[in-house]
Amino acid sequence: MAHSGTSRRHFFFGTLLAGAVPAGGFGSTVSLRHMGYKSPNEKLNIAAIGAGGKGYTDISGCATENIVAMADPDEVRGSRGFNLHPNAPRYKDFRQMLDKEDRNIDAVTVSTPDHMHGTAAMWAMMRGKHVYCQKPLTRTIWEARQLTEAAAKYKVATQMGNQGYSNEGARQAAEILWSGDIGNVTEVHAWTDRPRKYWPQGPEVEPKPGTAPSTLDWDVWLGVAQERPYSAAYLPLKWRGYPDFGCGAIGDMACHILGTPNMALRLTAPTSVECVMQEGKGKYTYPKKSLIRFDFPARGSMPPVKIFWHDGMEKQPDIPGVPEGELLGDDDVNGSVFIGDKGMMTTGCYGERTRLVPASKMKDYKMPPPLLTRSPGHYRDWIRACKGGDPACSNFGVAGPFVQWMLLGVIAMKFEGKLEWDAENMRITNNKEANEYLKPRFRKGWKFAG
Repeated sequence: MAHSGTSRRHFFFGTLLAGAVPAGGFGSTVSLRHMGYKSPNEKLNIAAIGAGGKGYTDISGCATENIVAMADPDEVRGSRGFNLHPNAPRYKDFRQMLDKEDRNIDAVTVSTPDHMHGTAAMWAMMRGKHVYCQKPLTRTIWEARQLTEAAAKYKVATQMGNQGYSNEGARQAAEILWSGDIGNVTEVHAWTDRPRKYWPQGPEVEPKPGTAPSTLDWDVWLGVAQERPYSAAYLPLKWRGYPDFGCGAIGDMACHILGTPNMALRLTAPTSVECVMQEGKGKYTYPKKSLIRFDFPARGSMPPVKIFWHDGMEKQPDIPGVPEGELLGDDDVNGSVFIGDKGMMTTGCYGERTRLVPASKMKDYKMPPPLLTRSPGHYRDWIRACKGGDPACSNFGVAGPFVQWMLLGVIAMKFEGKLEWDAENMRITNNKEANEYLKPRFRKGWKFAG
């Protein structure tokens, strides 16, 4: 099967993803090449906010640079990252680190629980630091919008930690779709097995108060969240299931799995979102399983599209036209499928294993010519941007709007029926109560910007 002709419109989309951003257009991060930043041969001085878990991964991902300071309120979890750079100053509170080490820091990684992403990133950007922030960028829509605007204001290089945006398969998926080979896509299904097997959610989960270990500064870990007793039910990792700290499977896996649809379909903002099914709804946590529908309007010559997010899955969803027994997405029940009027395409969790459906169509298929710049790797993409290169592929001008529409799904799980979304005014128009979840309440003693 040969691909059809590539239009100028699709080529324009390709140049946007490659970093050629028009003034006032897609995103607002600009190239830093002529602004006096480090040369590619110099090393960045990077400070880590969060040194355990994903913090360890992010510190390791920046191993080519200088790690000059680290902050983590948990001495035990943080020790993984601390031990990589034993001579770097250590802090429990990132605010103290930013104040004391300010002159020695060029950039920061933010690898905290979701509820602290926005505040940590904003404190860093206000000081002119470049920021690599783990997904889902923020816990609330208001914070995501604030970070998007701040990245442009302070002219810093940014990147969200959804590494699939840098993968070859994600770019191939976009190029296949733009070639017209599967026709007009009007429906996408994306799915994950989480939280199943990874952290507890559901009606039986209750956080019982306990005594924080001496190695953990509970007040700093709690950060902007409202005061409550320590509970072993929250850490480590299990905080994802609690709405005050995490965004559930949407915050964990949707940032990866929906990344390819976001890129390929040039998604902007949906007009509505609805949680059409949920099972095992918890008093304290997200449900065990949910199905959320996002409705997007036409984008240029692309028609309206429905995006369905399935989480808590034991197996891939049943899609008409997929041969019985044919695997979609990944082997571990994560992936997406694009349904067009000429055919279908599937991708894995991080945009890998992109292929037509049925897979037999790949035998004689010739991939479209590459339109998108290939990434040197997700961390290297950001480091290059920090030193004056083109904007990173998931910079906050891209990641901010992406995360905003995904987080509508988090709100939708709290209400029955469809929520109508006015993106321009950041307002849910048909449910006043739902608007209360657009912005966090900050605990006394903590500020979003400082």
